[in-house]
Amino acid sequence: MDTETLKPLLETYAYNILGSYEDARDVVQDVWLKLLENPVNHVENRRGYLIKSVVNHAINVKNRQKKFLKEYPGAWLPEPVATEKADTSLEHREILSYSLMVLMEKLTARERAVFILKEAYHYSHREIADTLDISEENSRQLFRRSKGRLDKGGAQTSIPDNPKLEQLFVAMQNREMEQLEALLHEDIAITSDGGGKVSAAMKSILGIDHVVKFLVGVYRKFYEKVPDLKIVPSQINHQPALLYYSGGTVTNCLLFSVKGEKIDQIYFVRNPDKLKNLQKNR
Repeated sequence: MDTETLKPLLETYAYNILGSYEDARDVVQDVWLKLLENPVNHVENRRGYLIKSVVNHAINVKNRQKKFLKEYPGAWLPEPVATEKADTSLEHREILSYSLMVLMEKLTARERAVFILKEAYHYSHREIADTLDISEENSRQLFRRSKGRLDKGGAQTSIPDNPKLEQLFVAMQNREMEQLEALLHEDIAITSDGGGKVSAAMKSILGIDHVVKFLVGVYRKFYEKVPDLKIVPSQINHQPALLYYSGGTVTNCLLFSVKGEKIDQIYFVRNPDKLKNLQKNR
């Protein structure tokens, strides 16, 4: 297998562990350069060797990333990836849902890797142990611990139904408070990520009343008078989303999680560094 054939596979492993497409590409590039400098001609299973190298390098990068995030301004959200088109250098079917990626930030890097290998890639505990150079019992312990934390956090592994995004946008635009309330779950929460580079709520917005006021207020303050504003429904990390375009550039990505038939989580990704990849997939 050549580099280009393996690249989508390797970058998807790394992205699921890191939550950052930019970092995932760097990880794969690092592994490939190291292989060029130190060829391993004796390795029969080249694909398996590269996956193992990428997974372990991604774990190390994730550990460094977590130290960096302690100083990150406000909430840190994963980098969104478009999953309705097949023109990105990732294997779309294996990309995890956005809500699950958010919850996985509660895990250690190794717990996260074990969970992903077991749940997303269906590795046995023996295969996980071989990949991470740990014992099978340690793999089982890490998996139980990670699954327990995610279940406690209400992780959803299924793809949510599409909420009524058009109704949501019209209600925000027309300041129809009652219509907005009808679309939202009682446990609704909004989390925003501006990365300190653009305006974003520093803390989560909780409860229907606060969320409705926030949605209407944000639209009125930042978008109502934008002459070339275009809002496009999309699918990001297998979840319904709205992409806000201004001047042909994505300036905001709203992702939605659904409980029953109502929206229970809204993620605002406004950090321009995390929207770069979406610009390429218009």
